Amino acid sequence: MAKKKTIRSIPQARTPMPEQAPEVRVRNFDEVACGYRAEDAAVEAERCLDCADQPCVRGCPVGIDIPGFIRKIAAKNLHGAYDVITDTNLLPSVCGRVCPQESQCEGLCTVGETLEPVAIGRLERYVGDMAIAQGWANVPYIEPQRHKIAIVGSGPAGMACAADMAKAGCAVTVYEAFHEPGGVLKYGIPDFRLPNTVVDVEIDKLRQLGIAFECNTLVGRLFTLEQMLTKMGYDAVFVGTGAGYPSFMGIAGESLGGVLSANELLTRCNLMKARDFPAFDTPLQPGKRVAVIGAGNTAMDAMRVSLRLGAEKVYCIYRRTAHEAPARAEEIHHAQQEGVEFHWLTSPLELRGDAANNVCAMRCEKMELGEPDASGRRRPVPVADSAFEIETDMVVFAIGTNANPIIGQTSGLALDKRGYIATDENGATSIAGVYAGGDIVTGAATVIKAMGAGRKAARAMKAYLALRDTERVYRQPDPAIERPFGIAPDEAGYARIHLA
Repeated sequence: MAKKKTIRSIPQARTPMPEQAPEVRVRNFDEVACGYRAEDAAVEAERCLDCADQPCVRGCPVGIDIPGFIRKIAAKNLHGAYDVITDTNLLPSVCGRVCPQESQCEGLCTVGETLEPVAIGRLERYVGDMAIAQGWANVPYIEPQRHKIAIVGSGPAGMACAADMAKAGCAVTVYEAFHEPGGVLKYGIPDFRLPNTVVDVEIDKLRQLGIAFECNTLVGRLFTLEQMLTKMGYDAVFVGTGAGYPSFMGIAGESLGGVLSANELLTRCNLMKARDFPAFDTPLQPGKRVAVIGAGNTAMDAMRVSLRLGAEKVYCIYRRTAHEAPARAEEIHHAQQEGVEFHWLTSPLELRGDAANNVCAMRCEKMELGEPDASGRRRPVPVADSAFEIETDMVVFAIGTNANPIIGQTSGLALDKRGYIATDENGATSIAGVYAGGDIVTGAATVIKAMGAGRKAARAMKAYLALRDTERVYRQPDPAIERPFGIAPDEAGYARIHLA
């Protein structure tokens, strides 16, 4: 029997991940973090204590068996590790890169109480990338059903729901407004954080499940949700359109040339290849002095993209301190390494334009932190007589997003007071047969939380359609109930019937 590991017997230091040097990577769009090598993954896997209570699993929105897949890595059974992860998460290479592990699984890691937590995200990425390199895919036997399912939006929530419904035997079609599937993974996250090639491979695995993708299709304009359930013959619909409608501050000068949202900047650069102009036809006039308002992950992406597009100066304008910034610490660190100039405790007052109505300066004021607001963070308060100007020829707003109103305007769905789709705890909306999840319900959140919402809605959709859910039958047995001849009670006497 292997000797039980203790906090003193494991490798004490977290295994670093190789990265491109800042002065090199700022001139290209190649991935910054280069990924673990086999020896790195082996050492880091030894740091897992394989805790009996598994707090890391509770911190994962989709409930990955984290100790289970790390045990497989330690045993050099990488395909086995891939099988464990993909039992609940079809996108390990994606989630290993962009999930905020520090506030989810790693945030609850027992090792982290004394040392740095186990690098769960880096290990997940290692396994996912190995699967891509080796061409691994887990395609189960699927018994076809008679049900047709439509998924609106091909982002993380839509993909997770589509996969579960396809595995249940349904004919699944995913409708995407853009010309390529992937949602925010494609349009919102730059290649230096999440390469499009990785997203494409993961989407191909969904196609192997029989899922069809219809791109360039804007639901709500070409046809409505109600028409999908009637004329188009779908038995259930899942809406996972995200929240991509940008927010602005309402200050003077927002209509000047050179003022845009981070969503527009990133979509043009990432999905529409403006960074390669004129090889691609998408125009994007990069600024020389770029001011980005906000300090979330999207703001960091916008700043780092601007540097790679040739900006001479890039400023981060944020009204609180680095401690309150919503971006991952790693993203702020990378932006600082690459030369972004941070103006903490600074708030814009107005944008000023030149004779050609292009932005030329931003007037700001200094702030100080007062009492906590509704979010629990200390409220920024203006400092008297502290106004100053920053010279800029491009201003990018990255202060959050809202729900796109098209679905709400063209259907009878009930919305909440913010304009997001109202659902019950299982994702059911006010229209029978229509479910929703992800950012269009909760507002902007993480990739893995959106996937968790998609999977939860899929379970509810299967119940609505009276489909056998093997996860409920086999994954959650009640130990207090005696199992007749090894068969789960819910499965005993099971027979499928179709009512005319």
